[in-house]
Amino acid sequence: MPDISLTTLIVLCLAAAAAGWIDAVVGGGGLLLLPAMLLGLPHVPAAHILGTNKAVAIVGTSGAAVTYLRKAPVDVRSAVRIGLMALAGSMAGAFFAAGISSDVLRPVIMVVLLAVAAFVMLRPSFGTARTGEPPTRGRHLTAIVLVGGGIGFYDGLFGPGTGTFLVLALTAVLHLDLVTASATAKIVNVCTNGGALAMFAHQGTVMWRLAALMAVFNLAGGMFGARTALRKGSEFVRGVLLVVVFSLVAKLAFDQWTA
Repeated sequence: MPDISLTTLIVLCLAAAAAGWIDAVVGGGGLLLLPAMLLGLPHVPAAHILGTNKAVAIVGTSGAAVTYLRKAPVDVRSAVRIGLMALAGSMAGAFFAAGISSDVLRPVIMVVLLAVAAFVMLRPSFGTARTGEPPTRGRHLTAIVLVGGGIGFYDGLFGPGTGTFLVLALTAVLHLDLVTASATAKIVNVCTNGGALAMFAHQGTVMWRLAALMAVFNLAGGMFGARTALRKGSEFVRGVLLVVVFSLVAKLAFDQWTA
């Protein structure tokens, strides 16, 4: 573990807890944790930041998934299938990432996110209740191929907002309420984070002692976030979702401006 001041360590642990809460409710915890690590550890190589972030995130995501499974009606088999497809998609996306410019992708993703925010605001009923009918086999297949493969590919290619896109897509395709979609997304995230972490660990780019400490706080934040979402319901998740979407748009706009 690099030489880190006590103040920086405390800030990183608090950021890990907050990121775990955000990620459990609606995805997007990386919007907070990655910048915090990059600013707090300016002399650490980016690969080690990314690897350590995955080691932290998988613990919080797993804790949130377990908390959700106890209360939310999650189709675990379907979630794992989507997760495995997302893992394959992310590997394919990573393969093509070197040939794609982020400067081209950012404006496209910003437009998509703003369209999503407008849709969610204009459709107050979106994700507030299940249809009462189980998803058809065709919708499950669409979720596996398009949601898992497509968003997994995006995660490997570019990345920001993957958890949020998962929640939105699962809500739209499988007609889930936002709480159940968040729960399902956590299982998918466990699969994708596990694959990425295995690769980073193989490359030796994980700061395990720092990750272990931050993971404790991320786990606490993730479990608390899942309980908050379960207790407050889909309307609360919808509000957090809009905040995260606009925050992601702002971050992408800033990155584009400073590129």
